[in-house]
Order: sequence, then structure tokens, then C-alpha cells
Amino acid sequence: MSVRCLYLDLDGTLLGRGASLVHDGEGNVSFAGMRAVQACLRADVEIVLMSGRRRQQVAEDARLLGQSSYIFEAGACVVLGAGLLGAPRSVSAANWSGANDGVDNASAAAAADGGPRARPLPAGVAPAGGEEHWLTGEMLPGEISIAEQIDRSGAPALLLERYEGRLEYHEPWHLNREVSHLFRGLVDALEVDALLAEHGHEDLRLVDNGVVNRRSPALAGLAHVRGYHLVPAGASKAAAVAFHRRARGYAREETLAVGDSREDLACAAHVGSFWLVANAVERDPSIREVARTYENVRVAEGAHGAGVYEALVSTLVTG
Repeated sequence: MSVRCLYLDLDGTLLGRGASLVHDGEGNVSFAGMRAVQACLRADVEIVLMSGRRRQQVAEDARLLGQSSYIFEAGACVVLGAGLLGAPRSVSAANWSGANDGVDNASAAAAADGGPRARPLPAGVAPAGGEEHWLTGEMLPGEISIAEQIDRSGAPALLLERYEGRLEYHEPWHLNREVSHLFRGLVDALEVDALLAEHGHEDLRLVDNGVVNRRSPALAGLAHVRGYHLVPAGASKAAAVAFHRRARGYAREETLAVGDSREDLACAAHVGSFWLVANAVERDPSIREVARTYENVRVAEGAHGAGVYEALVSTLVTG
């Protein structure tokens, strides 16, 4: 069966040093990532960017690639049909009957495959900015943003106090976010989730989004630094991928995902095949053990864009 959709992470995956599409991880000029995009366009494969980045950044990247759907802030929201005509509209996934005929999609998206499939989005119904589908449970944007709601809960302050010297805001990229609180440091995400639950924040979780290069002097003693998103518990890239796949009516075996983090890796449960780029394993060798829990995960020989191109071409050739 042919590939119809590629779910693709940006930082550490498609993009190389300096978040550049035309450089590899060492800063050398490389057009491998662009060739991967070109191969998708020629094969009529939809590209859905999935990133922890803010909406504006991911939306612009999707537009540059000629795509109309994208996933931003670590799976908090799926945008469908950006660039099509219509009036702006924002809905929660749980209230969009087109996604799964009335089933609570925050749960359905995370459920195993085989559940009710979405009807394809009717042509022309999505607004110019895209139709938003929030996977954030009871936390929805309104008079105040979801990020502000999380801040008022006291959870970010709790983490910064408890993990002083091991966790800090990922400046300056933590600013102007709609949903997540973005940190950097080195902590055990599962331990953090237990701490959150202990203090009454069961509706939140910490997402490990992989290695980052920036740190302040306060974190100088850490072996390496990772990026983390504090998000509503129902938000994840995996749930967002499952939501989009059903909304578009793609069979699981018609989809492919490529990433570099454990959060990306969880998408393997909802796609036909998943690839880790080589630099994911180089920076976090233990991710191989997690990858072995899935039957459809492969590790590319190439890093960054070259790994994306390898994954795509290999999948297109073997089916």
C-alpha cells in the first residue's frame, strides 16, 4: 500500500544546526531535507509538521512547504485546512462530530486503531487560518490562554522550585506560547508526572522533547540538557497524529512518521512505520530500548534531513 501522509518533526529531525533546512547537524550544507520534501510533493504525500514550536512558527513552515495541516505545541492542537476559504473557527476535538461521530476524541485519538474513522473534512469548510482542534481536555482557550491557566495552577512554580539547578525556562522560546510552558534541563519526566499528581495536578504532564543546545550558567553542571513541555495531560503528538489520520481517512498502513525524541516515538502506535533519525540514538542511546517495544520502528543511518530522506525513500520503495 502506498504512503499518503508523512508526520514529520522539525527540530533535531528535518532541521539541522541552527534550525536550518539546508544544513546538517554539523552545520555543513545539505539539501537532503529538501529532497525529502520534494519526494513527498512528487509522490502526492501529505506532510504534517508536528512540533513543540509555537503556532506561528509551525504554520509558516507548513505554508512554505505548501501544506494545509500542522500540529503545534507538542500535540496540543491540530490545525486542518489552513489556507482554505471560510470564516475563522476554533473547536475542541471532543466537540467535533466530524472527527469520530460524537465520540470524545481526546480519548479516541489515544485509543488503539480500529475505532470509528473520521469522515474526510468537506472541501472549503476550513478557514484561511485553519480549523483548530484542541486536544487539551477541559482546558480550552478563552478569556485567558491555556498557558495562563497552567501558570495560575501553580504547577510551573512547583517544578522550578523542586528542581532548582536542574530545570529552568527555555529562554527566550518560552515566551508568547498559547499552551505549553517550555523548560530546559535534565529531569525524569515520569518522576515529574508523579510529583504533579501528588500536588493535585493530574491534568498536566511533562513532555520530554529531546536534547537542546542552549543552557544558562545555572545548568552548566548537567551532562546534557533536554527540552520539556508542561502541557495538559491529553495533549501529545501521538494523539494529534491519530486525530489527523482519522480526520483525513488515512489507513494506518498508509502513514509514516519520522522524529528524534521519545515524544515522537510514541507516534509509532498510530502509523504504519516510524523512523528515528540517527542523531536521536547518538544523543540518547537508551531510546533504542524504548524503540524495541514497537514492531514498526526503524533507525535511519542518516541524521537530520538525510535520515528523513532515507526513511521516506525506503518506505516508498518497499511499501
